Amino acid sequence: MTDAPFNIASLLAEAAGRHPDRRAVVSRRGPDCLGRASLTFAQLEEDSGRFSSALADSCLEPGDRVMVMVPPGLDFFVVVFGLFKAGLVPVMVDPGMGLKRMLLCLSEGRPKGLAGVRLAHLTSLCLPRFFRTLKHRVTLGRRLGWGGQNLAAMLTSPSPPRPLAAVQANDPAAVLFTSGATGPAKGAVYTHGMFRAQIELLRDSLGLAEGGVDMATFPLFALFSAALGRTAIIPDMNPVKPGQADPRRLAAAIDEEKATSLFASPTLLARLAAHAKEHRLTFGGLRQVISAGAPIQPQLAAAVAETLSPEGRLLTPYGATEAMPLTCIDAKEIAEVRGMTEQGFGMCVGRPLPGHQLTVVGLTDEPLKSFGPKQILPAGELGELTACGPVVAREYFDKPQQTELTMTVGPDAAPWRRMGDVGWLDAQGRAWFCGRKSQRVTTAQGTLFTVSCESLFNNHPLVRRSALVGVGPKGAQQPVMIVEPVKRLSRSAWAALVEELKALGRTNPRTRHIALFLKRRSFPTDVRHNAKIGREKLAVWASAKLQAAGLP
Repeated sequence: MTDAPFNIASLLAEAAGRHPDRRAVVSRRGPDCLGRASLTFAQLEEDSGRFSSALADSCLEPGDRVMVMVPPGLDFFVVVFGLFKAGLVPVMVDPGMGLKRMLLCLSEGRPKGLAGVRLAHLTSLCLPRFFRTLKHRVTLGRRLGWGGQNLAAMLTSPSPPRPLAAVQANDPAAVLFTSGATGPAKGAVYTHGMFRAQIELLRDSLGLAEGGVDMATFPLFALFSAALGRTAIIPDMNPVKPGQADPRRLAAAIDEEKATSLFASPTLLARLAAHAKEHRLTFGGLRQVISAGAPIQPQLAAAVAETLSPEGRLLTPYGATEAMPLTCIDAKEIAEVRGMTEQGFGMCVGRPLPGHQLTVVGLTDEPLKSFGPKQILPAGELGELTACGPVVAREYFDKPQQTELTMTVGPDAAPWRRMGDVGWLDAQGRAWFCGRKSQRVTTAQGTLFTVSCESLFNNHPLVRRSALVGVGPKGAQQPVMIVEPVKRLSRSAWAALVEELKALGRTNPRTRHIALFLKRRSFPTDVRHNAKIGREKLAVWASAKLQAAGLP
């Protein structure tokens, strides 16, 4: 990625220049600090500029980090784009990760500024050791004696225009913490150039052209809409718990706002598809449904596709907080390879997007400083998916050991990211995802990969989903398949299901040694999309269950 002057906020200014009166963001969750329910591009450009200018007299300087604790809505857009304009670096975490983990992320981010609701400021006063670096505050709502600035006052008080901060494409633009679904949350450092590369891929490869209307159930994704010249609709739902969103409200919002695109996790899409089937609804205006957060099951992809018009597409990109999107696949191709998925080959996530490369290297939990052609596995062999391209973050903030563990140098001397995912490439250049490297189960008979094994059992009509975990020491783990049935089962019905699942497992070499099955009503999931299964927690639960039952 070449370094050159570029500020991601310039794309908002360009969109406002082309379409000043077009809606930029609409909030169905409630009004902003000035009582408004929507902003045009001209208004968003003006308000974010006022916010940036009002910060000129603060102690904050370009490059300083500012913790953003603002709910999804108009204020969120104004604050984030205003920080971009000032050359400040927003730091964002998932509030759903819990207070203890969130405070740890805040402490690690060492913010100099805090822009947030009153509760955020009160928390900083009650727990000052996590906010030792804090020097300036911006409050949404009335301040209660802690000083700083008030957002409403900043947007209504005239301030001298402030030029866009002169930053380079390789300068940090934001620190986005991972959800911590499979380990400690880490702050991926995004540059202005990374954001631009993402926007170009969304526009050119995923079809999110200027002028569309996006129903964005994930707040961070909604920011791309404004930069793309599209209208972002913030639905009336709790973004921390998308799995509990009311599908009736979401369906009504899609219709009333004439949405042309929907971004949602598989968990939310499952609720929406079931609602649409029950009430015989179709979403003919949607041109793209983008599923992200976890691989989408083939049967769910088919169900969502049935709710769309012939022109509508279900797309599911592959990537991570540190690199998104890397590949993409649509519902049609998912259906074409469904048989392979159900036989344990993994889930096909498509071909690398333009400008990006994926390769597979041998599995290891140790740092890999570099790799050469001899270490690249041929098509068909399982290893760790490794990616290179302009949307790939090159470091974690203040985490040199984690950066060393995940970054490597390829034979082209370019930086590559080890994705932490097990997978393989087929002869057509498509990537297949077989599970997280950290969640693989190492038994005396060999290594098992979660997604590959679970896909076989997920075919059973009484299985909503399943999760493979290992109990015992690595290398001699006992594989345990935990099952979430589609309905409550009596003891005899569960016993019969277990026998059927064992018979099913014996038909495939990947699952023939799985003999222990446990039933659980629901699975723990990640806080961001409610889609990634918390297999680490399930492994602890399974170990306790087996010990209580006197099983090895």
